[in-house]
Amino acid sequence: MRVEKKWFIEGRAQRVIEALRNNGFDAIYLQTKEEAFDKIMNLIPKGSLVGIGGSVTIREIGLVDALVKRGNKLAEDWLKKYSMEEKLSIRRQQLTADVFLTSSNAVTEDGELINIDGLGNRVGAMIFGPKKVIVVAGINKIVKDSYEGIERIRNIAAPMNVKRLGGKTPCLLTGNCDLDECEPPNRNCHIITIIEKRPMKTDMTIVLVGEELGF
Repeated sequence: MRVEKKWFIEGRAQRVIEALRNNGFDAIYLQTKEEAFDKIMNLIPKGSLVGIGGSVTIREIGLVDALVKRGNKLAEDWLKKYSMEEKLSIRRQQLTADVFLTSSNAVTEDGELINIDGLGNRVGAMIFGPKKVIVVAGINKIVKDSYEGIERIRNIAAPMNVKRLGGKTPCLLTGNCDLDECEPPNRNCHIITIIEKRPMKTDMTIVLVGEELGF
């Protein structure tokens, strides 16, 4: 990486970390996903139940396989095919897990977490329930403010997630969000959350990584 690019990334990331801390979050910046992997594994107690939200970022870092190998019990529904009833049961377990591990669709420069969900289990577990929440995000998730965050999710993250899930929405065809044409049952974006400050009774750590991760 060029010196100038590294300087820009780290400067912006550190400003976001400071803003997150001012909003009550425990926030850490790490340059690489390998450093993030080591830090996050140390934050998760051996033998704990770990809920894992729908997150490409978490899987790109390699945390799921490592936690399985270490012997942690996981509440996650990507490792094998489940019925919808089984998936809902697993997602309810995530709400009371010892640790909930996920990403954020966007992180603003003023230290807010912006997310859009379909079912709501991921954002629900981020806000209240698990004993500890760890949110991991690459630098590609940084946005100026909540407006830019929602635009990023609708026009960048959502189309790729719809493609991953095999959905049928206007954004899959055009790459752009069309709210007038996107309706249930095909619509994936149902719930928008903006976490402005750390939820009062939630132990939450934000790990910002100096690489592009996830969608």
